[in-house]
Amino acid sequence: MRNLSKLIDHTNLKQDALRSEIIKLCEQAIAFGFASVCINPVHVALASSILKDETPKICTVVGFPLGADSIEMKFAEARFLVHQGAEELDMVMNVGAFKEGEIELIRKEIGQVVDAGDGRCVKVIIETCLLTKEEKILASSIVKSSGADFIKTSTGFSLGGATVEDVRLIRKTVGRKMGLKASGGIKTLNDVECMVDAGANRIGTSSAIKIVS
Repeated sequence: MRNLSKLIDHTNLKQDALRSEIIKLCEQAIAFGFASVCINPVHVALASSILKDETPKICTVVGFPLGADSIEMKFAEARFLVHQGAEELDMVMNVGAFKEGEIELIRKEIGQVVDAGDGRCVKVIIETCLLTKEEKILASSIVKSSGADFIKTSTGFSLGGATVEDVRLIRKTVGRKMGLKASGGIKTLNDVECMVDAGANRIGTSSAIKIVS
């Protein structure tokens, strides 16, 4: 169970999440040995006070959930969150700019968040449900070449979440060494096993306790 737990980002990104729920999330992450807690920026300082001497990392989001912030705002948010105690940053790609063909803007915004992270793990959410197959391949290639550590499929707040087909396509595109986080709609042990078999090596889910239990 603990080996499975080490793949999971124990997630609560609800807009109405309470402090008590974030505290419980952190306590569960310690008890079950999850890779991280994935939380909204407003909760990073609280999580840091609980997890600072513990194994689970503090993962938070940048430009979430739309990705429609400027490069400067994403950089500033990422840098601030690192100072708050964030250890992993899940940033949302500017999907509109990507679809407009503004590839250099995408490279720059990823690079800026990587720079702001100062060596911390950066995952780039490409929101696969909004992309064609060709766009998924291109986006994955851009993320790989821009210095990020992971590609992440989805925010879980758009039209759909991770699919086995998308995970398999991304893994084929980026090769075996890059991180790949599947998220959005993953609710059962079978879902996790299918995503891992397809190539995911991190899972984002708000159903972690149910899955490992």
